[in-house]
Amino acid sequence: MDLTHAVLSFAVLGALLTITPGLDTALVLRAAVTMGRGPAFGTALGVGAGALLWGAAAAVGVSALLTASTVAYTVLRLAGAAYMVFLGVRMVRAVFARSGADDRAELAEPVAPTGWSTFAKGLFTNLLNPKVGAFYIAVLPQFVPPDANPLGVGLLLALVHDLEGLAWFSLIIFGARAARGFLARRSVRRTVDAGTGTVLIGFGLRLGLSSS
Repeated sequence: MDLTHAVLSFAVLGALLTITPGLDTALVLRAAVTMGRGPAFGTALGVGAGALLWGAAAAVGVSALLTASTVAYTVLRLAGAAYMVFLGVRMVRAVFARSGADDRAELAEPVAPTGWSTFAKGLFTNLLNPKVGAFYIAVLPQFVPPDANPLGVGLLLALVHDLEGLAWFSLIIFGARAARGFLARRSVRRTVDAGTGTVLIGFGLRLGLSSS
C-alpha cells in the first residue's frame, strides 16, 4: 500500500466515523443553536485541535504509553468522565432554572461565551477522552506504509481526519443557521440544551464506569 492509497483509504474510514452521531457533534450543534455561529466554530475548532493533538500523540507513541499504563489511563479516564458529567449537569440545571421564563425571551448564557471559552470546551472534551487516543493508536498504524516515516504519515492522517471533522461541523453550523427561525424558539433551544447535557452525562458515566 503506497501513501496515496493509505491516505484515501483512511479518509473513507475517517469520513464514516466523522458523520456518526456522537459527543463532538452534539457539542457543536448545541453551540450553534444556543450561542450562534461564532461560538459554534470555536467549539468545532477546539474539538479539531484536540483530535489533532491525539493524532500527534499517537504518532509519537504517547497514546501507546497510556494504553500500556493502567494507572495513567485510569486517571485520564476518570478526569474525562468527571469533566463530561460536570458540563452535562450544568446544562441540564440551567434548563430547569430558566423553565419559567418567557418562551420568546433570549436564552442567555450565565457568562457571555467567547471564542476562547468555546474553543477550550471543545478542546478539553476531546483531550480528556482517552478513547480518542486509543482509536488513533489502534487505527493509524494500519495505514502507515512499511517504507514511510511513521511520525510524518501519522500526522498527515490525523490532519485528514481533522479536516473532515471541520467540514462536517461547518455543514452542521450553517444548517443550524439556515433554520435559525425555528431554532431560535426558546423551547427548542432548551430541548437541545437538555439533550446535549443528557448525552454528556451519559458519555461521562459510561466512560467513568468502563474498565477499558
